[in-house]
Amino acid sequence: MKCTRCKSKAIVALPSHNAGFCKQCFLKYFENQVQKAIKSKAMFTQDDKILIAISGGKDSLALALQLKSLGYNITGLHVDLDIPNSSEHVREIVKKFCQTFSIPLFIISLKKENLSIPKVKQTLSRPICSACGQIKRYYFNRFALEHGFQVLATGHNLDDEVARLFANTLRWDETYLGSQGPVLKEENGFAKKVKPLYRLTEFETAVFCFLHNINYSTKPCPYSKGASFTFYKKLLDDLEYHQPGRKFNFYETFLKKGKRGFQLLRKSKLTLNSCQKCNYPTTETICGVCRIKKIISSNN
Repeated sequence: MKCTRCKSKAIVALPSHNAGFCKQCFLKYFENQVQKAIKSKAMFTQDDKILIAISGGKDSLALALQLKSLGYNITGLHVDLDIPNSSEHVREIVKKFCQTFSIPLFIISLKKENLSIPKVKQTLSRPICSACGQIKRYYFNRFALEHGFQVLATGHNLDDEVARLFANTLRWDETYLGSQGPVLKEENGFAKKVKPLYRLTEFETAVFCFLHNINYSTKPCPYSKGASFTFYKKLLDDLEYHQPGRKFNFYETFLKKGKRGFQLLRKSKLTLNSCQKCNYPTTETICGVCRIKKIISSNN
């Protein structure tokens, strides 16, 4: 196969684009997709302070390096989950990556916050993935607002977004469908959130990291076994294999034709208050994270 762009030997095939690329042309393609996402959705500018949620996986590291190479003012934030045989290894990967590419990094330890994920899992009856995500979003959002960042960027890729859209559609979850998308505006105590990799697949971010020789965490979370998103991704991968480009078409069509109605429903139903303990926006009197802290303290 020849490179679609320069006609030299291709090393990466992308059936969804009916294209193949050599190393340099693939990296240019990757950059162009990120730039198109940023500009078409007005995510941020060169003047903005951007906080990147860095997990240590391929997506967040690829995002950080790409934005750094484009000259954006970025800072990394890593939330240490305190999971045995996992979190320490991931933290060291993040620290080494940020040192290598001169990216400022802050780390929040959930152990110091009395929210160690193993302790949360032991305490709550609800699925741990849901609680873990809620806790991470809480700290990313608070840090962004408290430290003057205009934007919070995450490494969610096309596969992540389509799996989430599929899951929310199966439940017809009006609230989540109304907030689904690559940009969430700053409002009601929430920082502006963006997903510059939403046009790129998990495979493409893995290739990016491989070509840049980026070491990233490949170990799955020991608590993620049986997670529904993993199953949905497999279903959607099968669909994409038989109908290349279907994922992106599904997602983009929803943004253009379906989202608006759910946004209106969400606004009519959603009433936010300030948490009585920490002032974080919540639909209850006390936010979810403060409730988790209270349950853990009571059990102790």
